[in-house]
Amino acid sequence: MTTPTTTPAKMRAVLYDACGRGAASLKHVEVPVPSAKKNEVLLKLQAATVNPLDWKIQKGDLRPLLPRRLPFIPVTDIAGVIVDVGPGVNGLTAGDQVVAKLNSLNGGGLAEYAVAPANLTVKRPAKVSAAEGAGLPIAAGTALQALRSIGAKFDGTGKPLNVLITAASGGVGLYAVQLAKLANLHVTATCGARNMDLVKSLGADEVMDYRTPEGATLRSPSGRKYDGVVHCTVGVSWSSFQLLLSDAGRVIDITPNLSAILTYVLHRVTFSKKRLVPQLLLSLNKADLEFLVGLLEEGKLKTVIDSRFPLSDAGKAWQSSIDGHATGKIVVEMES
Repeated sequence: MTTPTTTPAKMRAVLYDACGRGAASLKHVEVPVPSAKKNEVLLKLQAATVNPLDWKIQKGDLRPLLPRRLPFIPVTDIAGVIVDVGPGVNGLTAGDQVVAKLNSLNGGGLAEYAVAPANLTVKRPAKVSAAEGAGLPIAAGTALQALRSIGAKFDGTGKPLNVLITAASGGVGLYAVQLAKLANLHVTATCGARNMDLVKSLGADEVMDYRTPEGATLRSPSGRKYDGVVHCTVGVSWSSFQLLLSDAGRVIDITPNLSAILTYVLHRVTFSKKRLVPQLLLSLNKADLEFLVGLLEEGKLKTVIDSRFPLSDAGKAWQSSIDGHATGKIVVEMES
């Protein structure tokens, strides 16, 4: 893509003006192109990815915090080309191809242009496609944070831990499997039968079909106790994990409900060594995003893409994420 010499006054975007109505309520509109303010960059977008958080915000699960205002242009994980740089930005210039994470309060990813914070915008090497890069911020960032909470290290100094990754063929799970192996962990994973070969190919040592009696127990086929669990699905109680954990094992729940939060509080009060830890917020920083992009460039990490849709079919991408059967990332690509 060539960098435009002038930025148009208006752009195509997809937004919603009410919560709780799903893909059918997404509207295709023309709106003014935003401008980069202090510590911001303006991007011409090439790709964006839809995450479950995006439609959960629309559903109203995070009211009254999000969305902050309506109408709202959703999606935060993007890749594109910088076309303008606001005051105070260093190290980024017009023409740079980048990966960025937008603020969930502001959204803006389902559009032709978006303003991104410079501190969550990193250069994208030519070897990394826009779609691959746009898959990283929330999904890979969540996986990275969860594994660090278990004790994984990526500098060769970590212990040889055993980890279970549930729903390992989803957006977070596929990154978690790969990152766990980079940290030299022994990985047991659960997924549907159709994705077992894929999860195995990405490095999982043991893979179980969650629909089978053996997979439903979550027990490692080799009988190992888990030092940590990256729990990427719902409907599994703390009691299902408790006997499978090592003495100080932790379950990092990335989709916690009220019961999980109450269990966490109880463990803190009773000083339990085995703990369920709800991962409520993603604390992604620029160094982490640069680390993840670097792994993509080096071929040590792969973005598995389930499907691609043009911006004109953003509603289909949205519905695909709601349906919950995607293997990997759902990408929306901006037509030139």
